[in-house]
Amino acid sequence: MNALLKVEGLRKAYPGVVANDDVSFQVGRGEVHALLGENGAGKSTLVKMVYGLVRPDAGQMTLGGEAYAPGNPNEARQSGIAMVFQHFSLFEALSVAENVALGMENPPPMRALAARISEVSQAYGLPLDPARRVGDLSAGERQRVEIIRCLLQDPKLLIMDEPTSVLTPQEVSVLFETLRKLKAEGTSILYISHKLEEIRALCDGATILRLGKVVASCDPREKSARDLAEMMVGTELATPAPRDHELGDVALALDAVTVASGAAFGASLRDVSLEVRRGEVLGIGGVAGNGQDELLAVMSGEVTLAADRVHLHGKPIGTVGPNARRALGVLAAPEERLGHAAAPDMSLVENAALSAWVRMGMVRRGFINWGKARKYAEHVIAEFDVRTPGAGSAARSLSGGNLQKFVIGREILQKPDVLVVNQPTWGVDASAAASIRQALLDLAADGAAVVVISQDLDELMEISTRFAALNEGRLSEPRAAAGLTIDEIGLMLGGAEVAHA
Repeated sequence: MNALLKVEGLRKAYPGVVANDDVSFQVGRGEVHALLGENGAGKSTLVKMVYGLVRPDAGQMTLGGEAYAPGNPNEARQSGIAMVFQHFSLFEALSVAENVALGMENPPPMRALAARISEVSQAYGLPLDPARRVGDLSAGERQRVEIIRCLLQDPKLLIMDEPTSVLTPQEVSVLFETLRKLKAEGTSILYISHKLEEIRALCDGATILRLGKVVASCDPREKSARDLAEMMVGTELATPAPRDHELGDVALALDAVTVASGAAFGASLRDVSLEVRRGEVLGIGGVAGNGQDELLAVMSGEVTLAADRVHLHGKPIGTVGPNARRALGVLAAPEERLGHAAAPDMSLVENAALSAWVRMGMVRRGFINWGKARKYAEHVIAEFDVRTPGAGSAARSLSGGNLQKFVIGREILQKPDVLVVNQPTWGVDASAAASIRQALLDLAADGAAVVVISQDLDELMEISTRFAALNEGRLSEPRAAAGLTIDEIGLMLGGAEVAHA
């Protein structure tokens, strides 16, 4: 293989954990190469070393046959390496062109840059209006901004970290066409994703990491998604299975809820009504930015309303706030892990106490029993296989997927009457995603009412009893999930009413 990037013996250790241990692999010119591994396997640390965000403790890299050791991302960009991060780094109040300019060392005059953005975006099938404000763009359009910003550097290697996590199936198709065009032009792509069917469809080669070490390499086109998942985890993959059980009475109900979004570019809820019964998993799908955060806030009590707009077991609770709702049995796990679901600089013990003190009896006479908080945090870590040096670790020190496992586990193990989760398996590997989905199914089978808000339609179809779609703040009429076709789901996501069969 004519290699563009060669990585040999890279090692990176942090206190209490070896993130990468003697990692070697290579990416060919014009190759789309996947990096696969469980959460905490070392993928993010590895690409951060390639991009100059982290310095390796040992090992070496070559790029185009020459020694390559970037001291910072600017040096990596000058060497021809660009990266699209999982979390967008855009200013919502600025235009597309202004955001692109901020990522350039020496941006041209704005008019010339706007013309170049239009030219490049059209050429690669990612049309963008340079004058549009980023806050008004969909998640897919925002990703286009990030990609165009990279393409204007004319990169030799493009690194993509979970690029499809917030995209619709149609947007994924457009992205893949763009990546194939780049590949045909000779650009190499290093691709991280937990969506294994995407890996099989797009990638020419794959390197599999486990606990910081390379354990295998393969042509993913010759493997099944299950094969890839089992190579990642080293064991047989379990498939979530619901237990037979009867549905109970309505646990949580919303009645004609209309709420203005508190976010500058959020979607207001418009006349949203729903019921979720004991033993049921109500799946709610939709493209990012259509009112998901606002809906969770109404159900969790972060946004309060007139008392009769929200009912729990028939009693009005619209005016009841989050901690009082937790005491009543209504728990929630929001989409944003760092800053909303967890305090970044607090330990896992402290984060356990923040959410669980009400239901787990951690407070007596106004003082937190830290022994109980630690024991509960350790219980969550053990039950949900959270990879961390210990319960005293700061939340921000965990990989995204491991923090997600902690956040979801922290809520499930409190045995709620009602659990509302937004993006429960976002950024989580196949094995952990299966475990989380099974835990949600088990919670419902034990009599809880579960609301799962997700952009992963496969996930929703796998675990939902009924399915509804959010579009511009409006919720469709829920339908039985069994038997729903992709076409019907697509119509619901687009705001169309689908006739019952």
